[in-house]
Amino acid sequence: MAKAKKAIPEGFHTVTPQLTLDNAAPAIDWYKKALGAEEVSRAVGPDGKIMHAELRIGDSRIMLNDPMMGGKGPKALGGSPASLWVYVEDCDALFNRAVSAGAQVLGGPMGQIADQFWGDRFGQVEDPFGHQWSFATHKQDFSSDQIAANAKTFFANMPKKSAPEMATA
Repeated sequence: MAKAKKAIPEGFHTVTPQLTLDNAAPAIDWYKKALGAEEVSRAVGPDGKIMHAELRIGDSRIMLNDPMMGGKGPKALGGSPASLWVYVEDCDALFNRAVSAGAQVLGGPMGQIADQFWGDRFGQVEDPFGHQWSFATHKQDFSSDQIAANAKTFFANMPKKSAPEMATA
């Protein structure tokens, strides 16, 4: 057995998300269609479940698998609190592609794609498998003071709803 040449394998970054999905095979197909993902590898167990798969989106990889050894997907947990953030040249195009493929736009002020107070154009969706995706294109560089002032204006102009109401809006 040859010793690894690098501590981080080629094509990976320091942090790599791993998604557990209730049915990984159709999710892989959906990510290809909706996000332009490229399948890098897939290992299937004797029961037909995906033990490990890797996709590349842009210059980043994500790993995914079916639930196994006590693991649960987001639907079994009532949803996922995490969001995968994807920076691209044209977030509107990727957002619209995902929605056309069946993603649901998240409620609240961050769901619909729009220019945001921190300088990104940004929107969020939930895929049909229960994972949230944030799509962004960086449009403006603001100083910390500008972001704080922009945020103050943003929050001052928000409807006066409680946090739980906002989450379902």
